Amino acid sequence: MTESHSTRIAVVGGTGPQGRGLGYRLARAGHEVVLGSRDIQRATAAAEELSRLAVGARITGATNLAAAESAGIVLLAVPYDGHAQLVTSLVPALAGKLVVSCVNPLSFDRFGPYGRTVSAGSGAEEAAGIVASATVVGAFHHLAAPLLLDPEADLSHEDVLVCGDDVAAKEQVMALAADVTGGRGLDAGRLRLARQLEPLTAVLISVNKRYKTRSGLALTGLAPAVGKVPA
Repeated sequence: MTESHSTRIAVVGGTGPQGRGLGYRLARAGHEVVLGSRDIQRATAAAEELSRLAVGARITGATNLAAAESAGIVLLAVPYDGHAQLVTSLVPALAGKLVVSCVNPLSFDRFGPYGRTVSAGSGAEEAAGIVASATVVGAFHHLAAPLLLDPEADLSHEDVLVCGDDVAAKEQVMALAADVTGGRGLDAGRLRLARQLEPLTAVLISVNKRYKTRSGLALTGLAPAVGKVPA
């Protein structure tokens, strides 16, 4: 990534494993990252921790609201419980912005993880319905948080599936995906396909538990250049 493409990005839910992992990878790629949390002290502590991990990176902490207000791109990396209420509280801060939903509406029972039924169809569509003026894109559902936070982990073989209704916004998120993994961001289609992408995370969790690994997704049959962002 070139410096001219550096962007200020807010991660709402930035103190959770997924939020911290994405924040770390984006900051390491040269973006300015603001980790959001309900607790400013937790956000500040997480930012300090990641700053030690990614020396020279620009990472700060803030409340979820302040983080969302400060950035043009906002990642939603929060648990699904309370999702609608949180997004509703952030409507003024998210209006007119690019919002990337990383939310996986999952539940767990004695048989393991499974996708929850979401009245809007998916977490991403729920966010889009709440903040009608925002451009919502779904992405980053299937990356393992421990690998995102591991400086030695090579994620370049994994594909990030990106769904949304705005082509330019998807291209922007696909470029961010390449920054995060060093690999490919792929256009998976319309935002409604988040209904399939989000619960697929439950399958990966089940596979990981059974085989004691951290599996990811990689699509075959595509030309090597597909999804590659020009330097």
